Amino acid sequence: MRYRVLMALAMVLLGTSVVSAHDLFIKLESYYLEPNTEVTVPILNSSFILSENAIMRDRVIDISLVSAAGRTHIDTTMWSGDTTAVDTTFLQIQTGDPGTYIVGASTKPRELGMSGHDFNEYLAHDGIPDILAARADVDTTNEEVWERYAKHVKAVLQVGDKASKPKTWWRFWGEKNPAYLTRLGYPAEIVPLENPYAMKVGDELSFLILVDGEPVANQNVLLGGEQGGELFEGEIEARSDAEGVVRFVIDKPGNWYVEFIHMAPVETEEDLDYESKWATLAFEMR
Repeated sequence: MRYRVLMALAMVLLGTSVVSAHDLFIKLESYYLEPNTEVTVPILNSSFILSENAIMRDRVIDISLVSAAGRTHIDTTMWSGDTTAVDTTFLQIQTGDPGTYIVGASTKPRELGMSGHDFNEYLAHDGIPDILAARADVDTTNEEVWERYAKHVKAVLQVGDKASKPKTWWRFWGEKNPAYLTRLGYPAEIVPLENPYAMKVGDELSFLILVDGEPVANQNVLLGGEQGGELFEGEIEARSDAEGVVRFVIDKPGNWYVEFIHMAPVETEEDLDYESKWATLAFEMR
């Protein structure tokens, strides 16, 4: 409690703004990579085209790379976020044989206090309307809030020209469990149900929304992207269905992301109001 009081006082004295939340993305200039190549992967902590600070190495729980050969847990020494002097984290990975890969990272929870006004703006800005409405219903919109949050990020990578496909009864040479369908077991996770690199502009893509390993119905999910360093205008919102699946039409080429923040009230800890679990998934559409 004493630590939190000091943190809250510091926020006031320094004029710290927490209105704009920091999304975390695995963001490459292109998600098409060469086989058998060492690749430097930027991790952006703010928006899909901007990083305001690095994520320290000691905050990372897991880094994974999944290919047709299986899942590899990457050592955290390959994560460069070990200094406050830089604003972007970089991850070193090694590609292998051609195919569609998944790279992911999961971070430890942190706690943050903010004013009621800042918290409400954060809810409105980052696509969490249900909590915003619930606070208005019980007239707590002006109350200070303490939130525990953790971020979990993934990207779909296309290595070489061979886009992985699931095995079907007529396609005996296909992969049994393509990497893009792999569930990494993160507290919040987005699983693409189709391979974006086997699709074309104008197709509808489906994504499974998971929290603690279980599909979540009626979760608000955002779709956005960029091309040539310019963000697409506005984000598209959609809700997951009863099976936890959300669908979006990818209507133009570029680098795209799907994201959600699953937030729930905490009633078992006196000094904590909400816990949120963040997930992003990035890929490219040509």
